[in-house]
Amino acid sequence: MSTAIYPGSFDPVTLGHLDIIKRAARQFDHLIVCVMINSEKHGLFLPEERVELVRRVTAGIPNVEVDCWRDLLSEYARKRNATVVVKGLRAVSDYEKECQMALINRKLNPNLDTMFLPARQNFTYLSSSVAKEMARYHVSLEGYVPAEITEDVQKKMDEYLQKSQS
Repeated sequence: MSTAIYPGSFDPVTLGHLDIIKRAARQFDHLIVCVMINSEKHGLFLPEERVELVRRVTAGIPNVEVDCWRDLLSEYARKRNATVVVKGLRAVSDYEKECQMALINRKLNPNLDTMFLPARQNFTYLSSSVAKEMARYHVSLEGYVPAEITEDVQKKMDEYLQKSQS
């Protein structure tokens, strides 16, 4: 059974993320979407909330599991017997950073390969940061995040803005 991991912060999960998830799920028997904790980013959603949002939008994909990990990806892959990391690429600038991470992961876990999936053209501009910025200004989130979670994203942003103004 082939197992791959699609790691990310998913804060929040976007339509671009969901596209990569669907495409990767067709390539592997088991795809683990792993919410990772990035020490360089301050999340809008708690990791557990992100897991719940990703689970909701992937509920119809039977071979997808959603999990959370706070340590090195290479160790998680070893623990889960995964041999492939799936990474989405929006631009050439993503490639350089992701290639460096792939080499580090491979050094830490020699059985771990990385597969790059280029973003579809209509998602190259899309990131979680863009989705949050749209929510900040109450721009419709259609075309940014899955319909199942648009209200959650807007509500969380409104709560954040309300707290920051207090």
